[in-house]
Amino acid sequence: MKSNLLMNFSVDKENKTVNVKRKFNASLSNVWSAWTDAAILDLWWAPAPFKSKTKFMEFREGGKRLYAMVSPEGEERWAVFEYTSISPKTNFKHSSTFCDAEGVPNSDLGSSYWDINFSENGDSTIVDIAIKRGSLEELEKIIEMGFKEGFTSALQGLEKILEAKK
Repeated sequence: MKSNLLMNFSVDKENKTVNVKRKFNASLSNVWSAWTDAAILDLWWAPAPFKSKTKFMEFREGGKRLYAMVSPEGEERWAVFEYTSISPKTNFKHSSTFCDAEGVPNSDLGSSYWDINFSENGDSTIVDIAIKRGSLEELEKIIEMGFKEGFTSALQGLEKILEAKK
């Protein structure tokens, strides 16, 4: 079933930014936990049929999350988040970089810089995300790699998890 909830996805090439705004019929506390607790993140972060597998996560300023998106065949695609700013239940920022299983960055793909804002709207929560890249070429590369489709799929998985918590 397709959701009627707000889902905006736009690309701002001039500012090398992807903007995603998504509404969830869930409390701010539950949505925040889904983005900041490794056990919950692993349930939805990867687009189906991939699974997310966290090797370690320290959700704090200066902390990191090292995780893999695992294909049905067992192929692992690793990435690391580096948390730079956290304002509980309001906002957090992190870089996201493709890497190997030890967290060594893949210099071919650069990093994304995520600014994630959370706000309550009645019984719902709005997540408003700006994802900045270092160059237009990098931005176009992640779009070409299927970022929109993959992230949309992952957010649909999150919606199912949040619905199940009701």
